[in-house]
Amino acid sequence: MKPHQIWQYQTETHRVVLGQAETPPLAADEILVQNKAIGINPVDWKFIKANPLNWPSGHVPGVDGAGVIVAVGEKVDARFIGRRVAYHAALKCHGSFAEMTVLNAERVLMLPDRLSFELAAALPCPMLTAWQAFEKIPQTRQKEVLIVGFGAVNNLLTQMLITAGYVVDVVSASLNQEKAASLGIRHLYRDQSQIETKYFAIYDAVSGANAATLVPSLRANGHIICIQDRIPAPIDPGFTRTISYHEIALGALHDFGDKEDWSALMHNGEALLERIVEGRLEVSLPVSFRFEHLQEALENSEHTKLKTVVTLD
Repeated sequence: MKPHQIWQYQTETHRVVLGQAETPPLAADEILVQNKAIGINPVDWKFIKANPLNWPSGHVPGVDGAGVIVAVGEKVDARFIGRRVAYHAALKCHGSFAEMTVLNAERVLMLPDRLSFELAAALPCPMLTAWQAFEKIPQTRQKEVLIVGFGAVNNLLTQMLITAGYVVDVVSASLNQEKAASLGIRHLYRDQSQIETKYFAIYDAVSGANAATLVPSLRANGHIICIQDRIPAPIDPGFTRTISYHEIALGALHDFGDKEDWSALMHNGEALLERIVEGRLEVSLPVSFRFEHLQEALENSEHTKLKTVVTLD
């Protein structure tokens, strides 16, 4: 197979530059995806700027993508060739900022026919993160939930919770009242200092430190779920209100998840994609850039906070 174009990381500049790479041989359980669209997430430009994993020059960033399977390893059914898929790649491996990406065959979402590559590429990270957050709390008679912050993840999470019968309040300075009402949000706070209700569960998408300040607003046996960072130690004394502390880290599943974990997540992810196609889960269309303008796409994601994708022919 001829060399393909990649966007490769440069340690000296903390930027990506366009280059070429040979496609490596596939392991027995791997597939090769020809990318049709690439999703841009905050984790992408944050890691490019800070390089917390010490990527060497030449590393291909990017966690989200969508495309067509064009080759498979010897233990993968050849009938998968030609299938349309989306995926969330591991940060430690070469990712989606390329014409071709090598992936584990069991860690891809099969796409509904009516779902475009552009929209599919925008979904894995926020959609699967929202699902992990949704699954953290039990189904009980106590249904009052607070969500702090309202980006792509919490937009999806709000809809999942409301569909499941929870009563959802939101803290957001940017969400407008009309949108909140259309989603079924009960109350929209502009600042968390306005909170007066006690909640069964609180989802925080700001920081671990911010989440810690919200613990007093939980009911007994309540749940605090951190989507950014974590609370390192319990706030309440032991054997008092018995608060449960949760953290969300989709990327960690690549290191610690087994075959069953991935099978369950991909099954649930594919069901969510069907809900999106059917209009039962609302998502915004992303802003699109061409592959050769990926650097501009990263800047757009950082500065506008709009969901951004890069498209390829």
